[in-house]
Order: sequence, then structure tokens, then C-alpha cells
Amino acid sequence: MARKEQENPALDMTPMIDVVFELIIFFVVTIKQEDLFSKLNANRPAPSSGAASSEQDTTVTIEVGKGRDANGALVYNKAPIKLKELDRNLKEVSRTSKKTPIVIRCSEDSPHKALVDVLDVCYRNQLFSVSIFTM
Repeated sequence: MARKEQENPALDMTPMIDVVFELIIFFVVTIKQEDLFSKLNANRPAPSSGAASSEQDTTVTIEVGKGRDANGALVYNKAPIKLKELDRNLKEVSRTSKKTPIVIRCSEDSPHKALVDVLDVCYRNQLFSVSIFTM
């Protein structure tokens, strides 16, 4: 008995895809949430007694507001300041510690150029621990 040769045998993928989707649904439904969280490596540093209060005192706060010119109005630790003076002050801060936290607070109507200028000054003085907030 002679067999007929099939030129292009076709494999139906529909049942295989159905099985894969059923397995995915099974594993998603049966996973335990606590198992997932128990395997995460999230070690937090232990609280230190005196270091936290001294760090808060050394935090530098810079406020960027709307000014008369495109540079905006800058306030350094609650005192008005110009950009060149800010550069000098941050140079002194970077000599003391390059890990000093810098907090930049921007008002909604402050020009973007002012924020970029302050970030440039921080980068120039190698102060990379910078946080930006809006007021």
C-alpha cells in the first residue's frame, strides 16, 4: 500500500497555546504572596543614635523661586543668594564632605533654567546627594 506524501504538514498550535495559558493561570492563582516577599533581599540599615541628628544639621537647603530675571530667585539656608555666591558656598560644603545632602525646593512658577543652574553648581562641586521637591 502506497502512502501519500504530504507536501506541507501542518501542526495545530491552538491546543498547545491553551495548555500554556492554563498553566500560567494556575501558577498565578496558586502563588503565595508571603513567599514572594520572604525572598526579597531588603535589608535596612539599623538606626544610629547620634548620627541622624548631626546629619540633619548639615543638610543644605536651596530654594528656587520666581525672580525678576531668567535666573530666578535663590535662597540658600533661608538667606537670599546669587548664583556665584552659591557656587562659593557649595565649594566650601564639598571641601567638608562630598556626601552632604542637598535639598532643592522649587516653586511652581520658578524658571527651569534656575533649577538647571543649581544642579550644574552641585555637579561642578561633586555634590551628588541631591533631592528635588516642589513647594
